[in-house]
Amino acid sequence: MSTVIEQPVEARLVAAAPRMPNIPATLHYDRDDPFAVRMTFPAPATLEGVEVCWIFARELLAAGLRGPEGLGDVRVRPYGYDRTVLEFHAPEGTAVVHVRSGEVRRFLQATSDLVPTGLEHLRLDLDHRLAELMRDA
Repeated sequence: MSTVIEQPVEARLVAAAPRMPNIPATLHYDRDDPFAVRMTFPAPATLEGVEVCWIFARELLAAGLRGPEGLGDVRVRPYGYDRTVLEFHAPEGTAVVHVRSGEVRRFLQATSDLVPTGLEHLRLDLDHRLAELMRDA
């Protein structure tokens, strides 16, 4: 069984222009980092022309489907029945994207099949990670 889940999603960038452009993005989950989700935007879709990856809690993404969540750099909230809004805050500015809620739910279900919600701690090898930290010290 694969230990990584990658799911392409179509994100719609919220901008001042009347037509919101669609941009590709990828949701990524690795069972070796069971609490985290990554959302990656390819270089052509970013202002800097480099790939951008945001890392945030899987729990934040799941909770954001039901109501507004997040106080920091990443915020998630439902928008109507079929859209989820993700806000990414950085010193350079804020990006706001809409993603189909069904795509997010499918992704979260696949992550839960890989590592059930609430059992993430069982996937952590704290002794190994501590040894890695000590080796580098």
